[in-house]
Amino acid sequence: MANLIDDGSLVFIFLDAKRNWIRRAKAGEAFHSNKGIIEYDDLIGRPFGIKVLSHQGKEFQIHKPSQTDIQIAMGRNTQIIYPKDAGTIVIEAQINAGSRVVESGTGSGALTGILSRAVGKNGHVYTYEIREDMYRGAKKNLEKYDLVENVAMYNQDILEGIRESDVDAVVLDLATPWELVDEAHRVLKPSSYIASYSPTIEQIMKTCKALGESGHWGMIKTLEVLQREIMVREGKTRPPTWMVGHTGYMTFARNMAED
Repeated sequence: MANLIDDGSLVFIFLDAKRNWIRRAKAGEAFHSNKGIIEYDDLIGRPFGIKVLSHQGKEFQIHKPSQTDIQIAMGRNTQIIYPKDAGTIVIEAQINAGSRVVESGTGSGALTGILSRAVGKNGHVYTYEIREDMYRGAKKNLEKYDLVENVAMYNQDILEGIRESDVDAVVLDLATPWELVDEAHRVLKPSSYIASYSPTIEQIMKTCKALGESGHWGMIKTLEVLQREIMVREGKTRPPTWMVGHTGYMTFARNMAED
């Protein structure tokens, strides 16, 4: 059966790589742009993946928003963890359906949303954000994209202590992740992962040193993922002139059981 657009569905309205929008299709309302108007009534009841013409005759694609679409939309006003890094964190830290994950800081909520989808309805994400403005912004983002059902949000400094225990992963995007090494060990299940995202070499050096000296962690490793888009055009296929180079380093380690 076709995946249909319902009244209230989120839709990804695509004109080109630079002009695209996520909107909620509501009966009786319309999408407005300088390339014309699209009536949501003309979308509701039809399948995702259709092409439609605005009232100016401009062709748009209508898709279901992907995780990447939502993540980028959340982060347009703040720095986010890029999709290439978020995917690596989910896979390397063994975060899957039913997992219970602690995250800090919440930031824009972009990674929180990725984690929410990864753990599914039987899992849970517990996210900590010390800044009240970021906490409120992330809460608004997650509610906007229907990603709050399995998320608990705390406007709290995680350095004050993690409320949860027996969790499957701890994911950190903090200035001083090395200060959470012992606390993460306390709340994680044995053989589960800590994942720490940092933009600088100095941060990962301190984090790896703390992990190694604590005696509670095994299989410590740090990764950097590089991604380059290729512009495919007949007779002139090449990488773009500008690209995202470095985004961040990801450090992973597995929690050791107590003797």
